[in-house]
Amino acid sequence: MRPLFLALRLAGAAAIVAAIVGQLITSIRYWTGTVGLDDIGTPLVGFFSFFTIDSNVLSVATLLVGAVLLARSGAPEPRGFGVLRAAVTAYMATTGVVYNMLLRGIELPQGATLAWSNEVLHVVGPVLVVLDWLLAPGRARLEWRHIWAIVAFPVVWAVYTMVRGPLTFDPVLQRPFWYPYPFLDPNASELGYVSVVFYVIVIAAFIGGVGAAVIWTSRRPSRRWPLPGRR
Repeated sequence: MRPLFLALRLAGAAAIVAAIVGQLITSIRYWTGTVGLDDIGTPLVGFFSFFTIDSNVLSVATLLVGAVLLARSGAPEPRGFGVLRAAVTAYMATTGVVYNMLLRGIELPQGATLAWSNEVLHVVGPVLVVLDWLLAPGRARLEWRHIWAIVAFPVVWAVYTMVRGPLTFDPVLQRPFWYPYPFLDPNASELGYVSVVFYVIVIAAFIGGVGAAVIWTSRRPSRRWPLPGRR
């Protein structure tokens, strides 16, 4: 099993990197060519403020580290890395579900969407990371208290997004605010922040639920290597 998942992790990391770089190049060309921006600093920060991009970047890191661990025959998965891997699994699952339920077909403000990259980041990547968590050997047993580590990043990201949004002028759409997703934009709904709060609560609950499911699966009997010092 190790050679198979080693190859899948390396291939998955390569595909996700290619998708991120491909979309970034497409967006830069859109900003500078179609829109005619001379300064792309603000949209560039915005590009890396998407939860999709952040979760996929984290998934590349975990897939590569995981590949190294698999290459070391018999090496156990460290507890800290197990928590990170569990968190990324929850984030990628959320990315896939939210995009395909709420955002598919909607042009997001990073610029012209690169179709194949979009599918890798929102479908292929999430499916691969979830399957890797469920099936790959070496998964560490986690404690229920680790749920707080899993939900920490989405909370910080949501606060950052809602604080930055009304303070950031969007040079692409020429408006005095910028939000990465329509459901986080209080100007996009007659209910304003009530609608935003509703979606934030629903998505937060979903991430918490997925995180709990991820921890639960880690506690089930599986092809785990024992942790150092444990039998």
